[in-house]
Amino acid sequence: MTANSGKTGFIGIGAMGTPMAANLARAGCRLVIYDADPDRAAAFASTHEVEIAPDLASLGNQCGTVITMLPDGNIVRRVICGEGDGFTNCVAPGLAAGSVVIDMSSSSPVGTRTLGKLLTARGIKLIDAPVSGGVKRAVTAELAIMVGGDGEVLEACRPILAKMGNQIFHAGPLGAGHAIKALNNYVSAAGLVAACEAVIVGKRFGLDPDVVVDILNASSGMNNTTKVKVKQFMLSGAFNAGFSTGLMAKDLRTALEVAEAMGGPSRLAEHCVEIWNDAERTLGAGADHTAMFKFLEK
Repeated sequence: MTANSGKTGFIGIGAMGTPMAANLARAGCRLVIYDADPDRAAAFASTHEVEIAPDLASLGNQCGTVITMLPDGNIVRRVICGEGDGFTNCVAPGLAAGSVVIDMSSSSPVGTRTLGKLLTARGIKLIDAPVSGGVKRAVTAELAIMVGGDGEVLEACRPILAKMGNQIFHAGPLGAGHAIKALNNYVSAAGLVAACEAVIVGKRFGLDPDVVVDILNASSGMNNTTKVKVKQFMLSGAFNAGFSTGLMAKDLRTALEVAEAMGGPSRLAEHCVEIWNDAERTLGAGADHTAMFKFLEK
């Protein structure tokens, strides 16, 4: 797409970014990585054939496609556009016209559209492509990827996305990927709370928690939490599914923001946001989201 499009930049070598970038490297992508923690970037580079960018501007100068996998959209915007959108010490100044930024973070769709306007003015394309599936499916490159933005840009990026996920959806215009990601996490988080409450109440009634889960999974109450979280991460005491309470609470707040902006029904979402905000304050933002079980149990 551009003169420097032979290299792909990857910013954010965290819990999800690490396996995603690893899959790109194993697939032969010429990867240039950057992380706010230099030690984390160095550890990744010690086991994968990648280059480490000394700073964001250098990464932008080398790459025609840049992927961000960061905690939220505000950080993405600072990384791409600089503090206060000043376009210094950031990626955008080095990107040639026609370059593409793929934001795979869970960002606010409203902020994504604003970022899109800033980049369009510089001749840079943006698509939002958040993911679902967690660390386990990131490792196996079986993520679901929901894309917002121009369809032609998506098709140009599809080969690289396919190295990280096996289900790629065009959700709609720019911001649509981030909107459905937040709404998906709302549905997931609401189901998690319901499952936890059911297991806790059943246990206090005298039921075996394992049997409660087995019956739910054979019945209409089955959901993602009953299938892959309650026994594996809650009843086992592991609480290490790989996604934080803080990030879940943030995604729920984003979903509520979308619902309110659209004038949609949000009564259950409001209650869910309350519960997850309380859990974030009590457990700490860094606690695994499956620790919600402990929070509700107390």
